[in-house]
Amino acid sequence: MKTIKSLYIVDDDKIYHFLFKNLLKQNGINVETTFFSNGLDAIEFIRKNKDDIELPDLILLDVNMPIMNGWQFLEEYEKIVQGLTKKPVIYMISSSNNEVDISKSKDFDGIVKDYYLKPICREDLEKMFVMEEV
Repeated sequence: MKTIKSLYIVDDDKIYHFLFKNLLKQNGINVETTFFSNGLDAIEFIRKNKDDIELPDLILLDVNMPIMNGWQFLEEYEKIVQGLTKKPVIYMISSSNNEVDISKSKDFDGIVKDYYLKPICREDLEKMFVMEEV
């Protein structure tokens, strides 16, 4: 099993940030967490640090955000993923249970591991934070 040491949350909802931090704490998950309010800030940060082994182990990506949404982030991420020293696991996290969104996440096979609905629960966390060694 691989330990998750670092996590990026790409989501514009500050309340979700607060609730997610508490959920991690309640479940004894100690992980370095960096928050981005939109996909553009996150993708620019990743581009600037693409050679850094400190890129996250895990990215939780919202679908609906201003400036750059989750789908636009993924389109940009596809362009740079091969050049990354470290390739984080990405989960889509959304309040949208629209089949179009869920199906679209499958179009990013090999990049998006799964799609979860908000609010995230303990069982979801357990699935996300158990990673097989690659």
